[in-house]
Amino acid sequence: MRRPRQQTTDRASASRETILDGAFQTFAKNGYRDTAMDDIAAAAEISKGGIYFHFPTKESIFRELMRTTAAKLIAKVESAVAVERDPISKAEVALRTVLEVFAGHRTMARLFFEAGGAGRGFQTELNAMHDRFARLIQSYLDAAVADGAIPPIDTRITSVAWFGALDEVVAQWLLASRPGPLEDAYPTLRAILLRSVGVPEARIAAGPAIEPLAAFPEASE
Repeated sequence: MRRPRQQTTDRASASRETILDGAFQTFAKNGYRDTAMDDIAAAAEISKGGIYFHFPTKESIFRELMRTTAAKLIAKVESAVAVERDPISKAEVALRTVLEVFAGHRTMARLFFEAGGAGRGFQTELNAMHDRFARLIQSYLDAAVADGAIPPIDTRITSVAWFGALDEVVAQWLLASRPGPLEDAYPTLRAILLRSVGVPEARIAAGPAIEPLAAFPEASE
């Protein structure tokens, strides 16, 4: 039997998730600037007072959405990479996972990019998120250097450049009036990035020996 304190904690956690789900749908429909707390309350079917109990401002809700969604995406990448032993394959599957997740969740991708223009506070949060992804890439590049798969390089700068290239590809896809499948960018982006760190041409030409990934579940947004 659950204790009263545990039941209270579970209810609070469920309420936060309900609020975040409602907020995500509202931000996706209206954009950050045109979303009011009343809109979020209506979407979540929770009183505005109930929302303020968990989140003092609209900004705090949006920031929490950024954190939780980024954490889920990183967990998705780490899960996909865990089955790979070769460090280059780890980098390849990490790159493709991010592209596939954004490709299947254009709304989520658009919200991430919208955050950059929503104010200094959001930019700080976005920078922190970018840094998390860059450091994840760096860990795979470090392993590749240690394994002798690529020559010694400044993996920190390289990881930032890799993420910057990925970020720009996604941004251009979001801005396109008639975008094609984002996944179509993967072969070219993969080849460019692998060449940038000295992966042999034969390895690049062979292509990634990785299986298609499972879809990122809509409910987890």
